[in-house]
Amino acid sequence: MPRSEQPHRPTARTSPPPPDGCEVLYGLRSGVAVFERRPQDIRRVGFDAALRSELAELLRWAAGAGVHCREENERELASRAQSNQHEGLVLDVLPRRWLPAKELAASLAREPGMVVALDRVRNPQNIGAVLRSAAFFGARAAVLGAPAPHPGLPPLSLRVAEGGAEHLALCRTTDLADTLGRLRSQGVHVIGADAHASAGLDRLELPASTVLVLGHEREGLGPRVKAQCDSLVLIEGSGALESLNVAVAAGVLLSQLWARQRRAPPRPSAPAGRLGEPVQHRR
Repeated sequence: MPRSEQPHRPTARTSPPPPDGCEVLYGLRSGVAVFERRPQDIRRVGFDAALRSELAELLRWAAGAGVHCREENERELASRAQSNQHEGLVLDVLPRRWLPAKELAASLAREPGMVVALDRVRNPQNIGAVLRSAAFFGARAAVLGAPAPHPGLPPLSLRVAEGGAEHLALCRTTDLADTLGRLRSQGVHVIGADAHASAGLDRLELPASTVLVLGHEREGLGPRVKAQCDSLVLIEGSGALESLNVAVAAGVLLSQLWARQRRAPPRPSAPAGRLGEPVQHRR
């Protein structure tokens, strides 16, 4: 793998592990987004001295809240992050809440919206890029599906998402087909991305709530997941290649869905935020 993507190998002198029950999160935009959306979950802050002015509000808050906060050098930051892609900010935070599939279905029944679902997508950079696009184009939630318990969001995914994960409700499931069936029972339209489909997204009549499902990087959608799709769509290209990277495909299709939503007649809705939770504002 390219040198820039290789995990950092800590030296004998390493920073202390995160407090019990915490996870490490790194990256400037992802860290700032955690501060803006759920500051109460932050337990420790390590930062590069060059970012002191850019992080002034976070550092003032940490001092007032009694949160451990200190300047750290490159070696210390890389050791804590287990990566050289920390961008000068490493946080220890309490784990995020994962939304149960039943709660996601009930919430979409009350308030329509757009959701992205990933079928066996494991590459952390792809996951992060999809979450970034989903947040940018106004999706309300993301569902991670795998036959075994999905490992969740590795720190690299959160860094690549550039804060997008903090603007989405997140759900993980060991049976994505069953979860999609629950959503369909609530009137949600399930759209599967498939390079062998016969039509693009522009041909569909869409209801208020939609789930866009993207499949495994090499294998595409699994048979049971595909069977739960109300529609299958492709992205039309020149024909030089059969398909796009899953994260690129997600960005294209989410953009199209967002454009369709903006052209639709306005619907009354609650303020944007996490499904089933009030919008959080900075103090």
